[in-house]
Amino acid sequence: MQTTPIQVQDSITVPLMDVTLDRRGVVAGVIFSVVLLVLVYFGSNQLRNFDGALAGYCFCTVFALFGIVYRYAVWLQRPATQQYWKRGWELFWKKGHRLQNTGRFFALAWEKLLEQRFIRRRSKERWLAHQLIFWGCVLAILVTFPLSFGWLHFASLPERPDHYYMVLFGMDLTFTAFAARSFIGWIYFHMLNIAAVLCIAGVILAVGRRMRDEAEITTQRFDNDMIPLILLFAVSVTGMMLTVSNMFMEGKFYYWITTTHAVTVMLWLLYLPFGKFFHIFQRIANVGVWFYKAAGEAGEKGKCARCGEEYISLMQQNDLKEILPPLGFNYQHEQAENWQNLCPSCRRKLMTLNQFRVTGREFM
Repeated sequence: MQTTPIQVQDSITVPLMDVTLDRRGVVAGVIFSVVLLVLVYFGSNQLRNFDGALAGYCFCTVFALFGIVYRYAVWLQRPATQQYWKRGWELFWKKGHRLQNTGRFFALAWEKLLEQRFIRRRSKERWLAHQLIFWGCVLAILVTFPLSFGWLHFASLPERPDHYYMVLFGMDLTFTAFAARSFIGWIYFHMLNIAAVLCIAGVILAVGRRMRDEAEITTQRFDNDMIPLILLFAVSVTGMMLTVSNMFMEGKFYYWITTTHAVTVMLWLLYLPFGKFFHIFQRIANVGVWFYKAAGEAGEKGKCARCGEEYISLMQQNDLKEILPPLGFNYQHEQAENWQNLCPSCRRKLMTLNQFRVTGREFM
């Protein structure tokens, strides 16, 4: 049986790099930044509870938020990401499946975002490092950001000066009162130290693995893989040194340590939108990808135009045909209509046949 190779015409257009800022990204970044500043103003009781010593942290956080939102908006405009985003929301709000999808959302959020089970399948050491860094950063953020914005501070009870309570958004939460020298008080006052210990342990595990694993050594980049860990380690160590200076060194070098710690925190915040930590925010959008994959497995399958085998979900097959042309790829041809209509096995076979045809050899 003689097989005629299919001609595949590829045309790739490489656009010139556009160095101008994306208008949608700028607008989105400005809106979110202004909203945060408004929340800081009103949440701090019109700046009455705002600590001027933490102003640097606040402004760097606003800048980091602008950068994160800007990059996120630009990322969502990419054809593949935009298609996943659109399809994800369509599948989530599909009539008759909304309640089920809501339950699935929380289950997937626990498994993928919090438990990070997919990392544990790859390596328990990698998973432990991720968990330590993740929960250390979450704990530090839950404490630092409300304090920096003036949303949260502690005040002492007038009748019992050794007892403190929370003041949240200007409201006195006296029911949260606790003794300064109690176990609860120790937890409150050392919460950032606990977060620092978690982060340091996670960084040590991550760096150790990167120094031993040959695959990591050959693929890692200093600017993308090591700088985030170095900054996180510096923030954690200098933060713990503040407690060491206060409790064991009679306050010696406290001003220098405070300044160093502030610089490391600000550098980490400014680096946040541009480095590897940005994938934390990207992973949230993966919820749409999970719904997409689940719908593809349960839905109609796309068949190969050559052998008839089912190899992909029909939804993904059609989406690939839609997003590739804007990227400059033209896989249209006469016999199979589109290269995406062929399964991987047939693609390899046809590529081999074309190579024989081009070289003038006869395929036996």
